Amino acid sequence: MAEDSRPSPLAFGQVVIGPPGSGKSTYCQAMREFLARLGRRVAVVNLDPANEAVPGPCALDIGELVTLPDVMGSLGLGPNGGLLYCMEYLEANSDWLQERLRGLRGHYLLFDCPGQVELYTHHQALKNVFAQLAKWNFRLAAVHLVDSHYCTDPGKFISVLCTSLSTMLHVELPHVNVLSKMDLIEHYGKLAFNLDYYTEVLDLSYLVDHLASDPFFRNFRRLNEKLVEVIEDYSLVSFVPLNVQDKQSMRQVLQAVDKANGYSFGDREQRSLEALMSAAVGADFHFSSTLAVQEKYVQSQDKAVEEEVMDL
Repeated sequence: MAEDSRPSPLAFGQVVIGPPGSGKSTYCQAMREFLARLGRRVAVVNLDPANEAVPGPCALDIGELVTLPDVMGSLGLGPNGGLLYCMEYLEANSDWLQERLRGLRGHYLLFDCPGQVELYTHHQALKNVFAQLAKWNFRLAAVHLVDSHYCTDPGKFISVLCTSLSTMLHVELPHVNVLSKMDLIEHYGKLAFNLDYYTEVLDLSYLVDHLASDPFFRNFRRLNEKLVEVIEDYSLVSFVPLNVQDKQSMRQVLQAVDKANGYSFGDREQRSLEALMSAAVGADFHFSSTLAVQEKYVQSQDKAVEEEVMDL
């Protein structure tokens, strides 16, 4: 059999997506360090041509193929148009990516992707790149990061839910939605509901009612009701809370990702029956992960109230 016709060995990884400022690069480096401590061979692949300052080691950088400043300068495009062009250029030169990834076989890969939302809701280039990776025998899960501060604004949270749903339907990969920067949530303001309401995306009619108490949003109640109906009809969106500085939080996110891309059921690491059942059923997963964060949030809120009382 010719060498080129041999099937590529199975590889696992994550494509880390989300809007600008959601913490994608920070997550990739934190997850790289976490996985390395678990004994996995792991590498970060930067697919963001606008990311000129990767915060840690990067095994492969799209900057070797194309950069956003070069595209903007040579073609006279703005940042948004330039980034779309870069992704289309990557798609057209997928042989370059395939050749460079050959040297990373045997590694668990973290693909640090651009932050432009259009790339994940309706533009085809990056979606086609992910599909090509699947043909090369990469088993990937999309990790969609969303800044947790959106939970403090009901209007923005509905927008986040719509974007997350659209992304899940368009990207067509096993998907894990993550509320990032949970260590900062107490600084963003008081939540209208318990944290599990947002992570599990419970009865959204309460959120619509809460919005209606605002004179501005009262005029858009019918619109918000229809948006909520779409989200609940699909019943796909839920979130895993994440604090990259907390090992337990990182473990819980990794458990969800390993279940999504199938790594949990492989033979690359020694696994107990209990671990496999936990990954398969996940009965206590969301409850325990959310409960721990909720307790920290409540404690911080109680402390703030005590300080206010003392000041009085």
